[in-house]
Amino acid sequence: MPEYCDVVFNLPLDRSFVYECSQHPDCAVGKRVRAPFRGRPLTGFVIALRETAPEGGFSIKPIDRVIDGEPVFGKRTLELASWLSGLYLCGPGEALALMVPGGKREVETEGAITFHDSDEFKVEALTAAQEEALEKIRATTSPFFYLYGVTGSGKTLVFLHAAKEVFEKGKGVIYLVPEIALTHQVIGAFRQVFGKETADRELAVLHSGLTASQRLTEWRRVLAGKARLVVGVRSAVFAPLPDLGLIVLDEEHESTYKAGATPRYHARQAAMHRVRTEGGLLLMGSATPSLEAWHGMRTGSLERAALSDRATGAALPKVEIIDLKPDEGPISRRLAAEIEAVKSRGRQTILFLNRRGFSHFFVCRSCGFELKCKRCSVALTFHKARGLLVCHYCGFKTAPVSVCPECGSLDVGYLGFGTERVEEELARRFPSLSVARLDADTAKGKRSMGETLAEFKEGRIDLLLGTQMVAKGLNVRGLSLVGVVLADTSLMLPDFRAAERTFNLIVQVGGRAGRFDRDGTVFIQTYRSSHDAVSCAARFAVEEYYERELEVRRELGFPPFTRLVRLVFRGREKDAAERAADETASRCRETLASEDRGDSEVLGPAECPLGKIAHNYRFQLILRGADSSVLRNAVKHALAAGNPPAGVYVEVDVDPQSLL
Repeated sequence: MPEYCDVVFNLPLDRSFVYECSQHPDCAVGKRVRAPFRGRPLTGFVIALRETAPEGGFSIKPIDRVIDGEPVFGKRTLELASWLSGLYLCGPGEALALMVPGGKREVETEGAITFHDSDEFKVEALTAAQEEALEKIRATTSPFFYLYGVTGSGKTLVFLHAAKEVFEKGKGVIYLVPEIALTHQVIGAFRQVFGKETADRELAVLHSGLTASQRLTEWRRVLAGKARLVVGVRSAVFAPLPDLGLIVLDEEHESTYKAGATPRYHARQAAMHRVRTEGGLLLMGSATPSLEAWHGMRTGSLERAALSDRATGAALPKVEIIDLKPDEGPISRRLAAEIEAVKSRGRQTILFLNRRGFSHFFVCRSCGFELKCKRCSVALTFHKARGLLVCHYCGFKTAPVSVCPECGSLDVGYLGFGTERVEEELARRFPSLSVARLDADTAKGKRSMGETLAEFKEGRIDLLLGTQMVAKGLNVRGLSLVGVVLADTSLMLPDFRAAERTFNLIVQVGGRAGRFDRDGTVFIQTYRSSHDAVSCAARFAVEEYYERELEVRRELGFPPFTRLVRLVFRGREKDAAERAADETASRCRETLASEDRGDSEVLGPAECPLGKIAHNYRFQLILRGADSSVLRNAVKHALAAGNPPAGVYVEVDVDPQSLL
């Protein structure tokens, strides 16, 4: 019987640790254990067993206990964790902790998660265009396939038919959506296409909205082969299906598929790796593909099919750009008149603004002082209903001020507008309309997001105002008008993806209008009507915009023509963080020079656009080059050559989605 085990922990350490396990005959690879580590008990993962102790004569501690009765991961999950650790420069234990649910016990599978019918998805017969796309998917010999189609073209139905065919061949399916809120309608669609009995028996759900114990139960069902259909968000890409046949990445362009904390993986890359190593097909789709995916379709590395018409036969909505400069306030006269007209026809409106709160910064008109968060280098947002100034980065709150803290002037004001201010303006201008607001603030209140959306779909709300929550997955028969209150909110951010994100959002939210008839209208309010991202989105000119943006990226040397690795150094001591960034940059340059990698470069270090968050000063350096492995190797050597000083922390982001 093995006397020792190799254990990895959820720590940024690129190694395992040996423990004695002779007193625990149930210790096995794939189980979690409790073991002492540097004076405290930690949960670790057993990745190997050994008969003898390693050489060196050092003291080996015993594990405290074995957590699991049966293994919670197998060889494939271990191999996937090793790949993830190497690509994203994290510890193997961090990778395993990301994949394996942390529940300490299972719950009863019977009734643990209940599925309900949903009227958000209606199963119709496939159109000729959908059938043609499905035939291309069946015939492909490529591991990667992209279904590009206009909003409302019925991509989901094609995905589900492809999934059903794979399932009927005895293979497993993972269906990924960008947000938890969308899992409900996808599950309802599965129940309609596959049949309620099959779906209820075979479906497993994996996302953070479940308790840890529920996630562990679902994970074990998948691992045991009792559930061959998995629906979930980003981390569900790691579901341990024994015989993988298909991964669907719905709304592939969404930034939520990229993790914001270590390991900073992208679900698209993880899905690509799985189908390369395990077989099967990765089927992606969107009306606004990521620029990387579009480039892949142009170069032939991604096979594609296109759906150019809406499945219902409805036309794309008419779009009008409104220049906000002549108007005062968040609602232009032109948009206000259309809201009234839509109401008179018994139809509904959505207004989209990707900024919550009442106003987004305080300014003194006498001296120009702007009130910023004491912990961060960002303006505080005024939330009128709560009577607070709030930092949306660290959560800092303070009372509003009426006197300039800098010069004492009374000539001060709150400028800009968020959803709270727009809601107040709507109540003043349209007293006869029933108006609801849906953003991160209201979603935490008495009325849930689901209740608000249900009321809107039932026609009990005339006008729904919201942030990104209203931009995705909404199919409402009564929706005639969509207004983008301010298209510029993300356009001016100092990030090379800012224009692409703006374009995607406008097209996606505009695509909610007129899905079932021909009276759909979209109004785009902006101060920059001539910008490509705005003008092309207004014409739904996806191909034209992408070709222009690809040319810009090529000239500037940004993805998809290069690869990036971003390092952020943060700490409470500004000089220490900056010095650590400087030293690491020097070591990276030395490594690249020694390997004669003239096609790679180190940019910076420089202060991050958001230079301070939660009392931490932030500096970044960016490695750019054609070969990601070269960049990762330089970073790995630089970080191994010297630890940052106490109080300075390093965040490594391979293929970053944001440079803020």
